Amino acid sequence: MLEDLSSFELNLLLEKKIQTERKSLNAGRGNPNWTAPIPREAFILLTQFALMETTDMNHFLIRGMLEYDSTRYKRFQMFLEKNSGRGSLFLQQVLTDGVVYFGMNQQEWLDKMLDYSIGDNYPNPVRCLDACEAPIKNYLRYELFSGVDTAFDIFAVEGGTAGICYLFDTLVNNFILNKGDKIALLVPSFAPYLEIPELPQYDFDVLKINAEQSICDGNLSYQYPTHEIDKLKDKDVKAVFIVNPSNPTANSMSQSTIRQIKEIVEKDNPNLMILTDDVYGTFVSDFNSLFVELPYNSACIYSYSKYFGATGWRVGTVAVAQENIFDKLISELPSEQQRQLKLRYQSLNQKGDSIRFIDRMVADSRDIALNHAAGLSSVQQVMMTLFSLYSLLDTKDDYKTSVMNLCHEREERLFHSLGIKEEVESLNTAYYFEFNFIDWIESRYGLAFSKYLQSEWTITKVLTRLAEKEKLLLLKTDDFGSDEWSIRISLANLETESYEEVGKRIIRLSEEIKKEWEKNKKVGI
Repeated sequence: MLEDLSSFELNLLLEKKIQTERKSLNAGRGNPNWTAPIPREAFILLTQFALMETTDMNHFLIRGMLEYDSTRYKRFQMFLEKNSGRGSLFLQQVLTDGVVYFGMNQQEWLDKMLDYSIGDNYPNPVRCLDACEAPIKNYLRYELFSGVDTAFDIFAVEGGTAGICYLFDTLVNNFILNKGDKIALLVPSFAPYLEIPELPQYDFDVLKINAEQSICDGNLSYQYPTHEIDKLKDKDVKAVFIVNPSNPTANSMSQSTIRQIKEIVEKDNPNLMILTDDVYGTFVSDFNSLFVELPYNSACIYSYSKYFGATGWRVGTVAVAQENIFDKLISELPSEQQRQLKLRYQSLNQKGDSIRFIDRMVADSRDIALNHAAGLSSVQQVMMTLFSLYSLLDTKDDYKTSVMNLCHEREERLFHSLGIKEEVESLNTAYYFEFNFIDWIESRYGLAFSKYLQSEWTITKVLTRLAEKEKLLLLKTDDFGSDEWSIRISLANLETESYEEVGKRIIRLSEEIKKEWEKNKKVGI
């Protein structure tokens, strides 16, 4: 039964078995164990002031809505001075240095943000709120798009997974992806992303493009061989889905691979749609998204969850260039399909065929009929905006450096414990480590023991024993598209000093299994 469980199901089952053990370590979870306190403090202050500014309705249980008040800006400054602290200082900086990112003046921006914080109105505009859009766009340009000047729009969504679901739905609803169409997936990749295209409503013909472990300047890296990327030259490949940097390998795509994909699009497959999930891009110095090189062909999904320790907030975006392949392909559909789409979206616009792809995606997220009530919660968008401004105003990248150093220190401790070479730092997020257990066993204990494990054991059996004996949880990655003996070790969710212990427990179990094998050999079993 255990062998049939998916990676996450096995991890959850084993977690239940050992969760009461005081010395248990769960390095299978991808949820970070850090948070960004300063933008959260700012959020609390903003909401507190907004509540104070709601109108008095002469009832001790009821307050009214916010009304325009020309003196509010000064009162807010006085409120911040009275409530000193890191969150207050950040908001003061936002209202001075941050103006360049607002797209409007301070007074207007503050009024809108206070109203959003109360959460008493439907999000409007539904795609992204006015006061939030410019800061979020500037954040994406700074962190992922290397200052690209391509005009793009964003749809604020409930995290990266919601973004990819919305994208797939609208691609199918608008006939630019159809059942049975060939799409490519760069693997290894986050397991649910491999499972989504196989669902009955999609049933795509999935072509896998496989990364290989390689040595670069004496260090490990997972990259895509030229012959694998060349599979994208096939014009039957309608779309490619990419997690960059990857999960579970945690490596960023090399610039040479990005150049190769760009050349393929320009020369061989100009209608290729690129869906790129860049959630881990903020963990790499000088990260460059495929969206930068191929904005016309790309839709970029980003979640704030990992970088800011905000998985519970469920906040993210989908970015699409204002001139894009998606709109082009819709405009080239046969007349019958154009007619069907005009009927589908006619409640939004009597000229339904002129609705842009990103607006179709917003409408589809609420089955069109409820488009007026679409959009991410205004309160969630406030938090996204504060996260964005926190990064933009951190001109020395102190937060980024702290998060990256934390991950790399944990990786160093784990690697030292296991005796593993370090990865290529410029491409390595150090958020996860994909650990090929059988390769490590062969290197440490020899080929004979490695062959025994492969013939008599499975990675599921190893992980189960590891949980039962050593109280250590790791995640198998075969259903991520990885090797059947690979394991994902999260470097994000345990205390830093625990990662030496993770290595020790893996070694201790391996030594125990080896002793059992040697003992059995002596007695002829």
